[in-house]
Amino acid sequence: MNVRAHMSMLFHLDKCIGCHTCSIACKNLWTDRKGAEYMWWNNVETRPGTGYPTQWENQERFNGGWEWDGKALRLRLHSRLSGLLKLFYNPSLPELDDYYEPFTFRYEDLFNAPAGTDQPTAIPVSQVTGEPMEIKTGPNWDDDLGGSNTYAWNDPAMADVPPAVREQMQELERVVFNYLPRICNHCLNPACVAACPSGAIYKRAEDGVVLVNENKCRAWRMCVAACPYKKAFYNWSTGKSEKCILCFPRLETGQAPACAHSCVGRIRYMGVLLYDADRIPQAAMVPDEQLIEAHRSVILDPFDPEVIASARANGIEDSWIAAAQNSPAYKFVVQWKLALPLHPEYRTMAMMYYIPPLSPVVSVIEEDLYRLDIAPERPGTAADRDFELFNRLDSARLPVQYLANLFSAGNEAVIRPILRKLLAVRIYMRRKTVDGCVDEQTLALLADAGTSVEEAEAIYRLTTVPTTAERFVLPQYHRETAIEAWADPLSRKGEAGFGFVQPPLRGE
Repeated sequence: MNVRAHMSMLFHLDKCIGCHTCSIACKNLWTDRKGAEYMWWNNVETRPGTGYPTQWENQERFNGGWEWDGKALRLRLHSRLSGLLKLFYNPSLPELDDYYEPFTFRYEDLFNAPAGTDQPTAIPVSQVTGEPMEIKTGPNWDDDLGGSNTYAWNDPAMADVPPAVREQMQELERVVFNYLPRICNHCLNPACVAACPSGAIYKRAEDGVVLVNENKCRAWRMCVAACPYKKAFYNWSTGKSEKCILCFPRLETGQAPACAHSCVGRIRYMGVLLYDADRIPQAAMVPDEQLIEAHRSVILDPFDPEVIASARANGIEDSWIAAAQNSPAYKFVVQWKLALPLHPEYRTMAMMYYIPPLSPVVSVIEEDLYRLDIAPERPGTAADRDFELFNRLDSARLPVQYLANLFSAGNEAVIRPILRKLLAVRIYMRRKTVDGCVDEQTLALLADAGTSVEEAEAIYRLTTVPTTAERFVLPQYHRETAIEAWADPLSRKGEAGFGFVQPPLRGE
């Protein structure tokens, strides 16, 4: 048993309001530099939609992640030999148009325009060329389905959704969307690390954060193509790759990452997961329908005496073990089995997790049940509506198959128990807080969903009224052991986390 620790973030999609505060916090802190204008280490996508960059999930084009042929695991992007042939030309790289050409506005025109009867305007200009341009896309062109005619219905995750259901989703009265925040997943089996010819990308041993050593980066950009989530970026000014660093300078001082700290909806949780590094190859080489359980099997029980002993033998301190025992990530991912990685079929073993959205499922069914009586002789009661709701997942506005395509490699059998448990907790708490009593039928419903009163209460508390200390269980770092502690992080804004002391220069 090779026990290691990993900092993991969890996103509760039912609480995301799509305000993009997280994206702006990250942008202002890390990518407000020349060459990083188009980079959004954190972005929030509207789903259905093609995301950012456009159709990043289309691995037929981008060849990101890994594939398993039943015998061996190999990169989709290239083998060692073909990788050498692609060093100077890689057809799998996204183009600038797949992101968007970063722009600003020529504000001086507002002040320098000659006197006249017309209203002066600030025209958009490219931040790359400085020339006037026409804005045709942006980092969230699909926002609130605003670009749905152009992008949303080309969502790769809609591929297995039946045509009839897709047509229903496009009808005005059934238009539905949810928000999907994304950062680098800091995977256990990162394709970007495996694809880098110069070995510039590495995974920190102490907390699992994947970083880029820009002293070693030679701008081959294999990491950009190999990452199936397209969260590695190329800085056209410095000629180096950059990516999300999980705000590790903040973590090392006991603060949550900027995106999580600034979250208005309090959808983000963060904690330590202990995992067995020896199980990673085995967990990545299983059929698609077994990927979720294989992934969970890699995460270890932090209360197990054998795990604790092995963790200590590997140099993991008691403070980190205690943090793993109190980790909200462990509770949601393993203990309650409510959170899933994004696109496990890429086999990178992503360590950022999502609780699937329930609101669109509930809203449409409740609307139907309030309009129509459950029984012809009497109006449907609240209890009738709740229990009918529990058994009508297939009539939900957001198809279960769509959620399965995002979070369980198309396996609906993984998604359904999660939605049923979330619904059961909601119904139980409604009985308790609104009706003032919990009947036997509600308790039976909890049991049918595979949960208990105690677990439902715990899920409710951590979901709705958690304190900051409960949402972010951060262990104590020892900065003196980290190479990145050579300099003051506050004096290295725009540099910290790339693994260098001197700023990078093109060609070095």
